[in-house]
Amino acid sequence: MREILGKRRRLLSRRNDGGPELLDAALTFATRWQWPVLPGATADQRSTSRCTCPDPECTVPGAHPFDPGLLAATTDARMVRWWWGNRPTSPIILATGGTAPCAVSLPALAASRALVALDQQGMRLGPVVASPTRWFFLVRPYSMEQLGELLYAKDFVPGSLRFHGEGGYIALPPSETGRGDIRWERAPLPGSASPWVPDVEAVVDAVVDALTRTGVSAPEL
Repeated sequence: MREILGKRRRLLSRRNDGGPELLDAALTFATRWQWPVLPGATADQRSTSRCTCPDPECTVPGAHPFDPGLLAATTDARMVRWWWGNRPTSPIILATGGTAPCAVSLPALAASRALVALDQQGMRLGPVVASPTRWFFLVRPYSMEQLGELLYAKDFVPGSLRFHGEGGYIALPPSETGRGDIRWERAPLPGSASPWVPDVEAVVDAVVDALTRTGVSAPEL
């Protein structure tokens, strides 16, 4: 019995690892910054390449909403505490658009090169979220009409450039997903009442310009 109880305590302890950090982050997003969040599906503990959602071919294990669905995203502190009190290791999912930032994302390598080019231009950026496969540049909320007009005016837009607007989502730090940790490549300023984010036009213009320069590639992923 001692061995069974000891094993159970270790399992419970392992399951709760990172809980307070995730809860604190989720509360900051929801209550201080008024970004609606919800817990995401988690990666399968037996194989992190698999997700706990019903889709056996899930391509983003642990980095998407499942139960509850995206429409449940909230800024209510009581709901956030209840969710992460019961699921302490769940990734933090941001419902983009509305009162929350949207995002523009690129494959990680292309994004890192673009970021160097933007820094050299003196471009002011807001927070940048990095996953092992893609980086997400946070921008002000935009409408589909606004995005359509912006893209129509471009001669070329890399197919690897993706947009996360109304009805979309991204995972936020310090979440852990099946593909690895989610982190800040450019963190919000400490103590920010609400992080500043640029307009989508400015970011898309600068990113497309950076990626179409000689020597900077954007893989079609």
